[in-house]
Amino acid sequence: MATTFILEPTAGIAVVRIESLPFAENSYLAHRAGATECVVVDPGFEPEAIVAELDARGLDPRAILLTHGHSDHIAGNAGLRERWPDLPIWVGRGDAGKLVDPAGNLSTPFGFALVSPPADRLLDDGERLVIAGFEITVRDLPGHSAGHVVFLVAGCTPGLVFGGDVLFREGVGRSDFPDGDFAALAAGIRGQLYTLPD
Repeated sequence: MATTFILEPTAGIAVVRIESLPFAENSYLAHRAGATECVVVDPGFEPEAIVAELDARGLDPRAILLTHGHSDHIAGNAGLRERWPDLPIWVGRGDAGKLVDPAGNLSTPFGFALVSPPADRLLDDGERLVIAGFEITVRDLPGHSAGHVVFLVAGCTPGLVFGGDVLFREGVGRSDFPDGDFAALAAGIRGQLYTLPD
């Protein structure tokens, strides 16, 4: 069963975190305070909980943003697409193939073959997205997966970053997957995240 948390609003932005089992993966709904348009970030294995939160809050999802293509971060794509057939899926160019490749998205080692709808838009480093009232910059940050990206939301104090599996409360993401690279992960954290303003 998913657990929902409301994060402290920052600069007029509301963020809802939904923790999905079985991997305790975090999915996010983000919208401007008072607005109905939102983005869904990394929908996990419990899309019904995400849909329930969207409905309860009267939110209208405009895009699914994926930090990377591992199964726990893409498992909800199909469920959201069932409800909103035209909802676009955006992912970093380097991980796009994982969405439709069960071996690449690491679902086969867990005994199932997850296939997501394919990406509608491939994102590149430095690209600026304007969606649901947000300006978001895409930054490549490989290491956990070769095509991992982070999303930097402009105009927030303190800053708001959707970082996927790059950085955790007391550590960094795993880099022992087939296309993981600890040196790249560490360099990316130092160069892309530690350099951000507080």
